Amino acid sequence: MAGLPRRIIKETQRLLAEPVPGIKAEPDESNARYFHEIYHPNVDKLGRICLDILKDKWSPALQIRTVLLLIQALLSAPNPDDPLANDVAEQWKTNEAQAIETARAWTRLYAMNNI
Repeated sequence: MAGLPRRIIKETQRLLAEPVPGIKAEPDESNARYFHEIYHPNVDKLGRICLDILKDKWSPALQIRTVLLLIQALLSAPNPDDPLANDVAEQWKTNEAQAIETARAWTRLYAMNNI
């Protein structure tokens, strides 16, 4: 985590020592700023997340823990009417059951093997 601000290092260490229930967040070994892609209408292929606190409502007072809880809430309640991934949003609007099954499959494939 060299090269990161001391605050980010401290918060990441706290997050690893005291994980948020229901959230697994670990920095990538080669780049602590890197996150893997997921299947969600509000997250694009570059990992950008459509969440106001990550854009125009950002405040330095926000902690990583708080941001993760807000991301968790967004992931639990997709908003296909304000998408970053238009193809995923379209599937969510036309066949929500299939979109949910695809999201579950991606979770099994990409997330559950890392637990």
